Amino acid sequence: MKTVLKILLSTPLLALTAVCQSSEPDAMDQRSSSGAIPVEVVREGGRWTLVRGGQPYVIKGAGTNGGNAAELAASGGNSFRNWRDVGSPDGLPVLDEAQRLGLTVAMCLPVGRERHGFDYDDPEAVRRQFEFARSEVLRYKDHPALLLWIIGNEPDLHYTNPKVFDAINDISKMIHEVDGLHPTTTALSFSFKQELVTHVKERMPDLDIVSVQKYADIVNLPKYMDQAGIDRPYLVTEYGPVGHWEVEKTAWGAPIEPSSSEKAAHYGKVLEGVIEAHSDRILGSYAFLWGQKQERTPTWYGMFLEDGSVTEAVDVMHHAWKGDWPANRSPQMEGLFLDARVAHEDIVLEPARRYPARAIAADPDGDPLTYRWELRRESDATQVGGDPEEVPEAIPGAVAGIGDGGATVSAPELAGAYRLFVYVYDGKGHAGHANIPFRVQ
Repeated sequence: MKTVLKILLSTPLLALTAVCQSSEPDAMDQRSSSGAIPVEVVREGGRWTLVRGGQPYVIKGAGTNGGNAAELAASGGNSFRNWRDVGSPDGLPVLDEAQRLGLTVAMCLPVGRERHGFDYDDPEAVRRQFEFARSEVLRYKDHPALLLWIIGNEPDLHYTNPKVFDAINDISKMIHEVDGLHPTTTALSFSFKQELVTHVKERMPDLDIVSVQKYADIVNLPKYMDQAGIDRPYLVTEYGPVGHWEVEKTAWGAPIEPSSSEKAAHYGKVLEGVIEAHSDRILGSYAFLWGQKQERTPTWYGMFLEDGSVTEAVDVMHHAWKGDWPANRSPQMEGLFLDARVAHEDIVLEPARRYPARAIAADPDGDPLTYRWELRRESDATQVGGDPEEVPEAIPGAVAGIGDGGATVSAPELAGAYRLFVYVYDGKGHAGHANIPFRVQ
């Protein structure tokens, strides 16, 4: 027999108690009478472990609201986390689909944001939010695909009223009272400023897990957690390519986006060098984004294209989770040039003139490649935290492909900032991409 220290999910201060376990039954045999599979956070010596149905459970996940879930399972993932607001679609179909595919769900409970007008000094608004969360917990708590609760997404981003953290802690206590079989967390953007560290420690002691979302700065996450003195296990609920706020910018302020291949390499580096290297405290991770969205560009964060094409980032996750590469791999981007220059050279073009463009790509399987080009105005979005953005319209007829990765670009007549995109397809559902910002003046 081995003795472990279990976190009592119903204990607000994360009290520890010693218990004896003599066997590790299959998770499906450990369902409660309600059908839920119990999940707990266990500490043994200096190591934290997530245990589901009596079995250690390392989260190998990605972020999605359910799209491409079958691809996630086929790639070796075992879980996904979602994002939900008040009025979001019913979560039961998402849980049912996860169960069908052998996946689990870290279910998001929406929490109001000050930047969207929520007032944490309004006790009636806070009460309604609490009751909505309670109704959601009662609705989903017995589902066997439920893994844990994420109470709000980045509630610390641009907050001014620390009562938001009191509200999260109250919801966590409620969950432990009415559920008791699933851990609680909140997904923080986490600046690690002392004020926020204090709020995490003092205002949210009931949370079982601290969850953090980092991009380029994730390499420093273990050090930040140690310096903060937060003696709790943590999850990485978002990681991905270098963020648009973290990259080099052109002289006119356009962020320079890495290619699909550069992003794929970054996913692998983070997973191996940070998340897996610190598995004694990190319970797992969710890659962002197992889908597609517009956030500064239509390609920055999505691991898929809008048409559903798989990119190299998915290949890298498949290799990390399953130990081998997928049967067909995605095209790899090696370079993109406009007027024989690269993005870091602050490309300025004259209006209405034509310029050459060239994309250099290769396919690991030797598949013939086709190219698609488009030209868009630079996004002027100022949203934060993944709030919805509009996709800048493509300029028709601005780019003419000439085959073998070459194209001719007609610079727009109107002065301003633009971005040239190239998409490379292997004809088997896989693609690579890159883009290059430029200015017309």
